[in-house]
Amino acid sequence: MQRRQVLSGLSITALGLLGLPRQAFCMGGILPDLNQPAPPFTLGGVVPGSDGSAVEASRQLSDFAGRWLVLYFYPRDFTEGCTIEARGFQRDLQAFHRAGAEVVGISADSAESHAEFCGSEALAYPLLSDPGGMVSKRYGSWIPPFSQRHTFLIDPEGVLRERWLAVRPSGHSQEVLAALRQLQSG
Repeated sequence: MQRRQVLSGLSITALGLLGLPRQAFCMGGILPDLNQPAPPFTLGGVVPGSDGSAVEASRQLSDFAGRWLVLYFYPRDFTEGCTIEARGFQRDLQAFHRAGAEVVGISADSAESHAEFCGSEALAYPLLSDPGGMVSKRYGSWIPPFSQRHTFLIDPEGVLRERWLAVRPSGHSQEVLAALRQLQSG
């Protein structure tokens, strides 16, 4: 009990100096470490069809090997903040593609809800469904029953290079795009 009280007041840096693990804890689980392999995932959801409609499919991390991946978690389709964030990524989608990156959104919503959301917002990138939060937990992004608004940038080798926690939807896509360009030029 005394040890727990002492540890609760220490920062992550202080814990590292004590020789204890330096994992980043957040309310939604343990955040994956930067510059380490991104947690694998396989989820169903919807992807853009050849006619622009949303088609049910599944995607896994390995599908994006050789390309940068913007993996963003969000609470719910059709809510104000999530709509603003989704529109931003759609607006900048061609710039992400020119930079060799794909964009994928994940929430606990069903594939049917994702299909309606993609249709209403003309989204041309995959939205994956994580109803039990299994993948969201691996990314420290789950507080039942929702995924939290976190974004992860994964490099072409599958290594987590950047993360944003509790993001503000407005302008977030531009923030991620700027970080991607900086990582690619550095």
